[in-house]
Amino acid sequence: MKTIAFAVAIFICVLAGSLPTRMQAQSRLATAGVYSSGQAQRGAADYKARCAKCHGAQLEGLAGPPLAGADFLNIWKSQPLSDLYGKVHITMPLDSPGTLTPAQSTALVAYILQGNKFPAGGADLPSDEPALKLIALAPAGTPAAPRTAAAAVSFPAVGTLNQVMRGILFPSSNVLFDVQTQDPGASEKAGAKAGAATTSVRYGNVYGPWIGVDVAAIAIAESAPLLMTPGRRCENGKPVPVDRADWQMYVQGLVEAGRVAYKASQSRSQDAVSEATNQIADSCANCHRVYRDVANPAMRCTPPAP
Repeated sequence: MKTIAFAVAIFICVLAGSLPTRMQAQSRLATAGVYSSGQAQRGAADYKARCAKCHGAQLEGLAGPPLAGADFLNIWKSQPLSDLYGKVHITMPLDSPGTLTPAQSTALVAYILQGNKFPAGGADLPSDEPALKLIALAPAGTPAAPRTAAAAVSFPAVGTLNQVMRGILFPSSNVLFDVQTQDPGASEKAGAKAGAATTSVRYGNVYGPWIGVDVAAIAIAESAPLLMTPGRRCENGKPVPVDRADWQMYVQGLVEAGRVAYKASQSRSQDAVSEATNQIADSCANCHRVYRDVANPAMRCTPPAP
């Protein structure tokens, strides 16, 4: 028995001693050299041909956002490199998304890393998602790079809560809900009547189907804070309860639901967006049960009795 116990103890010690090494192997930082110089050079050629017209010859940003510098790093440093790869591979170039091969996409990511002063290593950046998920631009919890402070500007409310809902959140939500039954990546059915077009199809005819879904999700995430504008009133004249903790929680839930929907839309997956719409529906319903769905419309926006 003593021999067995001793052997088990040795095994546990060896296993425990190997855990830090295993955990270290599970994640890498881009500062360790995760791409090769040759790969970045290949990416530079594709970037010049297909990306520079929107993002600038020096990654400085033109019609598209910058791909180098503090603003870029503040956005992407907290996300695994697989997210940046997915953004490039699935949604770019804007005029022909999804046409880059995995090798081209990883080469472009390598070029972007080079442009942000991350050192090259001896091997190419892999193109498989599990490996890219283990690479980050910065350690978790790294503070954002300092930016020039801008003077705070406030704007008074113009519309009622109901008008903001109907003008922004309702149509944007419907674009996302349409994805449950219609794949934005699929062509319209032959012979479909224009009058029967869904909200997402109508917007998709202007922007492109998936871009219409992208901007709808962004509209929800970005416009939800409008529900916190001081001085805004409900349709019945009552003030929006912006100082209540439950209202703030409901608004935050809607912001998060919009972010989740946008991330799902970036995957260009109908199933992922359909799943994300459940969170949007739940966040709306949570608030409606308390502040909208009351027997007397005059009591809407009235905080519940303690």
